[in-house]
Amino acid sequence: MSEVRLPAETRTEFGKGGARRTRRAGKVPAVIYGHGADPRHVSLPAHDLANAVRHGGTNVLLTLDLEDGEQLVIPKSIQRHPIKGYFEHLDLLAVRKGEKVHVDVSLTIVGDVAPGGLLSQENTSITVEVDATNIPSDFEVSITGLAIGQHISAGDVTLPAGSTLVSDADLLIVAINEAPTAEALEAEVADAAQELGIHEDAPESESGSASEGGNASGGE
Repeated sequence: MSEVRLPAETRTEFGKGGARRTRRAGKVPAVIYGHGADPRHVSLPAHDLANAVRHGGTNVLLTLDLEDGEQLVIPKSIQRHPIKGYFEHLDLLAVRKGEKVHVDVSLTIVGDVAPGGLLSQENTSITVEVDATNIPSDFEVSITGLAIGQHISAGDVTLPAGSTLVSDADLLIVAINEAPTAEALEAEVADAAQELGIHEDAPESESGSASEGGNASGGE
């Protein structure tokens, strides 16, 4: 797992106004929690932070250069702008080398679906306990050889040495279902249309012609 070093400045302005001014200055407001210490409010360079997350993932290990020394952290929560996508705020968890943490690690599905099958992915990540300085970027889940009717649960995911599953072992990850036939899809569409009150053979409304007739009479 790569480690990224970022400069961090202590924030003295809080609230929405302070956060907006921080972002206008090209920085992202963040709060550091953990180890029983009081929360620490800092700001991080937006461009460098975005690059770190883009290349290292949402569990990227960060070394923050603070006024009073270094601090290892991992993102605990990232808030993005709902439309523009830039980082609005981060919650950071302070960690130490050798310390175990619980993190959500994303799952990457590899392999081809069995002929006639339909892949259903029920969960995109699992929670594991790992060394804070050795967090996997993702876990691969292979569906090669998985027949229709079979599935993979969290307990089936191969974890690297030093990782322990925290999620329920029976948590469903993926299942291979039988792909619906064209007739079944047409029937579903017809049922949905019926529920919405849409009928293909319904006569067109005559309100338009009646209205036109009324307008003609009124113009005399």
